[in-house]
Amino acid sequence: MSFIKTFAKLPIDLGQGQFRHTTKAKLIAFDSVPKNTADHTALDVGCGDGYWSEKLKSIGYRTTSVDMNRPYPNIDWETPYKDTIFTDLNKKLPFQDASFDLVWCSEVIEHLENPQAIIKEIERVIKPGGKYILTTPNSFFWLHYFLKLFGFSHKDWQNEGHKYFFHIDDIQSLFPKASIYGYFPYLILKFKIKHLIGLLSPNFVIVVEKAK
Repeated sequence: MSFIKTFAKLPIDLGQGQFRHTTKAKLIAFDSVPKNTADHTALDVGCGDGYWSEKLKSIGYRTTSVDMNRPYPNIDWETPYKDTIFTDLNKKLPFQDASFDLVWCSEVIEHLENPQAIIKEIERVIKPGGKYILTTPNSFFWLHYFLKLFGFSHKDWQNEGHKYFFHIDDIQSLFPKASIYGYFPYLILKFKIKHLIGLLSPNFVIVVEKAK
């Protein structure tokens, strides 16, 4: 286990630790957010410390931020985001149908009891023609198989709060109409990829536009 903790501190962008705001996956995701929008609304599902809520506000979105209520400080954040609306993300979202132009949901669905339910809720609250963007760890990229040789499981090397460990097949099943992206390599120049994501990318970037 000490090996895993040491590995997590290395300056390698595997979507963890010090890269939680700057990992290439999240930069790819944010690049997919429609810009130059006038008076558009956004929902940040699982807003955490509010970093991405503030980023959305900075480009003009009227942003609503929701997250689970839990004790602070915790393993992820010292304090809750000041504009957080606390709600149980395992239940129905407290918004009317077709309320938002954009839904942002980064590193959240793997923590929930029923990912299909929150995806259905996101679909419900997004407007026709709106877009939702998610990121989630790829639990079966090459590192998984390497660590498995030494007896390490997903629970050893991923966040202890993860309830689901997604394979590319899972993502394609959950999001049959999505554009799915990843990145490679993990140092210096990192490139957005659309192929071999399941093998190479530590994270999935999922972009879906709701039919009008």
